Amino acid sequence: MHAVNVSELKNNPSQALRRARKAPVIVMKGHEPEAIIFHLDKEALLSKSGVLPALAAALFKDGHLSLGRAAKLADMPIGEFIPYLGNQGIPAITGTAEEALEDLETLSRWEKSSLRIPRR
Repeated sequence: MHAVNVSELKNNPSQALRRARKAPVIVMKGHEPEAIIFHLDKEALLSKSGVLPALAAALFKDGHLSLGRAAKLADMPIGEFIPYLGNQGIPAITGTAEEALEDLETLSRWEKSSLRIPRR
């Protein structure tokens, strides 16, 4: 196990990530442990059933990934990932009813304008 302080992590994060491939790295703030960095080995931890979809759902829920990128990380088609999110109680689409109506109106105006054939 390795330990780095916050300033070392800030100055050279790639070194801590390389070390984490061999063993967990403890991040120290002063004399207190603040966090632990684990290497996410795709053949070990991430290959376990359900880990990637759960990770992708959590990152999507917290706003760190778009819906498309989260589905890709989960290794699922978006049409399967959306119901997966629903089963986890995570809405795939956020916003108010008013925002949805505004989006529909904008789409309708765009559709009408794009169907016009320019005159010569």
